Amino acid sequence: MSSVRAGRLSDDDWDRLIDQLRQGDCAPFLGAGACSKVLPTGGELSRRLAEKYRYPFADRGDLARVTQYMTMRFGDDAIYVKSLVRRELLEMSGGTPDFSDPFEPHAVLADFPIPVFLTTNYDDFLVQALKHAGKDPQHAICPWNSGIDPNNGPFSSSTGWNPRPETPLVYHLHGTLEHPQSIVVTEDDYLEFVTGLAADRSILRPSIQAALTTKPLLFIGYGLRDATFRQLFKGLLSAVPEINRRAHVSVQRRPREDGIGPEVEQSTMDYLSSFYRRWRISIYWGTLDEFMTELRHRMG
Repeated sequence: MSSVRAGRLSDDDWDRLIDQLRQGDCAPFLGAGACSKVLPTGGELSRRLAEKYRYPFADRGDLARVTQYMTMRFGDDAIYVKSLVRRELLEMSGGTPDFSDPFEPHAVLADFPIPVFLTTNYDDFLVQALKHAGKDPQHAICPWNSGIDPNNGPFSSSTGWNPRPETPLVYHLHGTLEHPQSIVVTEDDYLEFVTGLAADRSILRPSIQAALTTKPLLFIGYGLRDATFRQLFKGLLSAVPEINRRAHVSVQRRPREDGIGPEVEQSTMDYLSSFYRRWRISIYWGTLDEFMTELRHRMG
């Protein structure tokens, strides 16, 4: 019989997750929170851009809306706005994560025999961590708009290329800083990304579809209260409904860290846990540091 503390995974959930990681039967899915020690959060970046480009509305922490406003201000030149986003991110960067740190998220995940990593981050930290772990990673960008070559990355040399644990694939769903035109950042971008996936499932290569349909997902660095996460998962669910075949896990910061009072924190966690259970997502409530520490502890 599994035991569970309030807001934590059960022992059975932990046993399953650790076994899946060790067997490579898992697809990590990384969001911005995985880089919070070296890169600004979306809210921090958004508020800086809002201040610099005189965003006139109250929701200054909403990056998609702020960048949509900037696009309108600069003559509907979205690529120019994305170059500005790239410039700000690089200026605000605190460098590269310490991949020798046994609790650094990218480094922890890179040690497992996992063939496919999914991310909505624009950075290359996963690639660097995998190289640090002695692997030969490849990376590719989801061709969510017509300006992105569908045969980019390893797919350019062999359409039948298949990722392996020793040659894993890092798949950037929302683009990379290396190619600013590829990043998903404005409201229009998110709409085009979601509708494009729903209209044409073949946008995702077979190896990516296989990861989404046959592997349990481990979401790290997302906020379940964020509209971005909901749009992303619902978009994937529309394009790849078989995603519900497996049981997934998400590491989620506690409601108190989002400004929810202690008197309603537990009820908020209960509500969100029930809400995401329909998508077969179990939630670990805590910081990423706490999750990595407990993962290492339970692995011995």
